[in-house]
Amino acid sequence: MGKNVRALRKGASLSQEELAFRAGLKRTYLSDLERGTRNPSVKCLGRLAEALGVLPSRLLVEDR
Repeated sequence: MGKNVRALRKGASLSQEELAFRAGLKRTYLSDLERGTRNPSVKCLGRLAEALGVLPSRLLVEDR
């Protein structure tokens, strides 16, 4: 999931700080998610998806 969040964030030209702000999260928490050292809650997934303008399932499924 972290790789997907990072790829979508970079594709949207957002810094971790900006995405965290838009999603109502701490930047350090977002960094941990992107590195795979933390597991997100369902609420967090929803917030990130909304901030990135994608469906939550897009965060979980790898592009092929």
